[in-house]
Amino acid sequence: MTLELVAFDIETTGFEVRDEVTVAGFAVPMGVRVFVQTGGRAAPDVEAAVRDRVEAHVQVSTHDSERVLLEAVGGFAAERLVGNDVLLVAFNGELWRSGFDLPFLRTRLSRSDVEWPFREMPYADLLPVVTNRFNTVGEDGDERSDLAGVYETLCEGQYGDLDPFAGSEEAVTAYEEGRFADVVVHNVADVLRTRELGTLAERYCSKSDFKLKSLTPTRHE
Repeated sequence: MTLELVAFDIETTGFEVRDEVTVAGFAVPMGVRVFVQTGGRAAPDVEAAVRDRVEAHVQVSTHDSERVLLEAVGGFAAERLVGNDVLLVAFNGELWRSGFDLPFLRTRLSRSDVEWPFREMPYADLLPVVTNRFNTVGEDGDERSDLAGVYETLCEGQYGDLDPFAGSEEAVTAYEEGRFADVVVHNVADVLRTRELGTLAERYCSKSDFKLKSLTPTRHE
C-alpha cells in the first residue's frame, strides 16, 4: 500500500508559550491548503494575492483568531486526513527546540482546549531521513540541515525562489505588519519544499528509513 504524502508546516508570532499559531499549511498532491488567522484585522483578497504569485493551486481561508484557525485545521484533518491512507510529514517538526511544529501546536491546542487533529495516521520527520541518507554538503563545503539549505542542495527547484523571506523569522515581522499574503506565500514555499524532499526520499530510501510513528493520542474521543 502506498500512502499519500501530505507535508505540514506552521508559522507563529514567536517561540514563547504565549505566542500563537498564525498560519498552518498542508501540501497535498493536488495543491496546498492554508489557514491564516488575522488577529481580527481585515485581510481582503489574500487568496487572490497568493494565487497571483504561486503557480500551484492554493486554497486560503482567513480566521479572526487562533482558536478558530485551530478548529478549522481540525475540521480539515477530520475530512481530508483522518482515516485515509495518508503519511503526514514535516521537516524538523518533532522535538521542541531542535524541532518546532508539533510541540508548538500541541501547546497551543491544549491552551485553547481544542482537540488534537492528527489521529489514525502515520507521521515521519523528514530531517533525519534526508540528512542521514543523502549527502547534504553544499558547494561551500558546509553541511546543510535547514529546510531551505537542504532543499537547494538536493533539489535545486523552483520553490526557493518563491519564498519572499531570507529566514523564517521575517514571517513574524510580516505578520505584525499585516502582510498576510507574504506570510502565506512563505508557508506555501515551505510545505512545497517539504513535499518535494519527501517525494525524493520516497524514491530513494526504504520504508524503515522513515521511522514512522503514530500521532494518535493516548486518550481521544
